[in-house]
Amino acid sequence: MQERGDWPERSPWIRQAVDRLPRDVFAPDRLWHWNGHAYLPADRAADPDEWAELLYGDPDTAAVTQVTDGVATSSLSCQAIVVDMLDSLLLEPGHRVLELGTGTGWNAALAATRAGGDRTTTVEVDPVVAEAAGSRLAVHAPGIRLEIGDGALGLPSGAPYDRVIATYAVERVPWAWIEQTRPGGRIVTPWGRLGHVALTVADDGRSASGWVQGLAQFMPARGTTTEPDFSSVRGAGPAEDERPWLRDLAPLQEDWDLRFALRVALPGLRVAVAEDEDGLNAWLHDHTSWAMVSAVGDGTAIAYQGGPRRLADELDRAWAVWTEAGAPRRFDYGLTVTRDRQYAWAKDPTGPCWYQP
Repeated sequence: MQERGDWPERSPWIRQAVDRLPRDVFAPDRLWHWNGHAYLPADRAADPDEWAELLYGDPDTAAVTQVTDGVATSSLSCQAIVVDMLDSLLLEPGHRVLELGTGTGWNAALAATRAGGDRTTTVEVDPVVAEAAGSRLAVHAPGIRLEIGDGALGLPSGAPYDRVIATYAVERVPWAWIEQTRPGGRIVTPWGRLGHVALTVADDGRSASGWVQGLAQFMPARGTTTEPDFSSVRGAGPAEDERPWLRDLAPLQEDWDLRFALRVALPGLRVAVAEDEDGLNAWLHDHTSWAMVSAVGDGTAIAYQGGPRRLADELDRAWAVWTEAGAPRRFDYGLTVTRDRQYAWAKDPTGPCWYQP
């Protein structure tokens, strides 16, 4: 973190808090690693080196702490993102803080070193996870209020809050979070599983708006439907449409600004890119429609499509709009939330926007 310049200068308290409450203090004795096919356990007692590698090997990697039916359902967020999101929260001593998604309790404990344990509340939906976190917090960060409940509902009994922070990704920011935050208060949340935003509640309390702060992959809210894979959406039938594909796919694989722009313009679209002996290929789906851009081997590619939508065509148009707008960077985007709608925008909240379903 030090070598990369990842400790935020405006929030020196965060490094002090991490030094005081290191990540391993809140990690369970069993972590999980993905071997390419399934999650396998790594126990602290049986294999301390692997356990430590999963926890500290990469500040950009989350440590999976719970696997349910073969799916990762809880994790200790990667250190770089925890630090970045706490910095984005602009937390001050005495702020009333609501955290949604307790997990191991580490993030709440760090926040409490700044705001105060008696000013910090955390909500966890899983009673088993909450019990383990409560035991750790009682030892290392006493005074924090821990409640079991649905984070999407916030916690009205403690409102209004000065700061709200979520540790899991939402596609739509729950209105309850905004209702329970005072005017001028700040909400930091992962959005769309690709980045996190910091929203400021308007003076009249009728909206919240703010900028994208950074990119990272996040777990979705508990109970989110498991994503189907491309093959199950594609099925075995013939393509309903095919046409030449004229764009180089390399930016779709490498340019995260483009990836973010497409996520904004085409919510729900899932994109994967990989290379074979013929060149780069892409697979797209939205749970009901699909498209495949297949390299032919002579430098050209063909787009095959099926389902109610023509996803390759939509991707091509959204890509063109982004290019014509000057290829805005991810940090040029923002989000506005009202009671009835949510929309993303680039560079200016009053300019062109994309309404989110």
